[in-house]
Amino acid sequence: MDKFNVVAAIIIKDNKYFIAQRNRNKHMGLSWEFPGGKVEKGESFENALKREIEEELNIEINIKNKLGEENYQDDKINVKLHYYICSHANGEIILSEHEDSAWVTKNEFKNYNFAEGDSDIINLL
Repeated sequence: MDKFNVVAAIIIKDNKYFIAQRNRNKHMGLSWEFPGGKVEKGESFENALKREIEEELNIEINIKNKLGEENYQDDKINVKLHYYICSHANGEIILSEHEDSAWVTKNEFKNYNFAEGDSDIINLL
């Protein structure tokens, strides 16, 4: 199974974090995540993240810095997740891929069932 790179945006606004609920028909459906997606061949991580967020959320983001990386593998996927701290730059959030979304504080993370990988990176926030 090939390993591929995935980028994820940790969007922070007014000390709250944007999280989104995965599509029920996708792998790990209905679990919560920091939005993002697969890096295409020849694409920089930053460009991939901006493209994915625009496709999934209809907004533009500013990328501040890379927070960290997590490896995750199960029987369906083998990925290296790259997490970036971001801010909301422009546009109104319209979900095209996700079931639901929320702005939550650090203390509220425990109320959500996060996808594997994302649950580990929360400890760095």
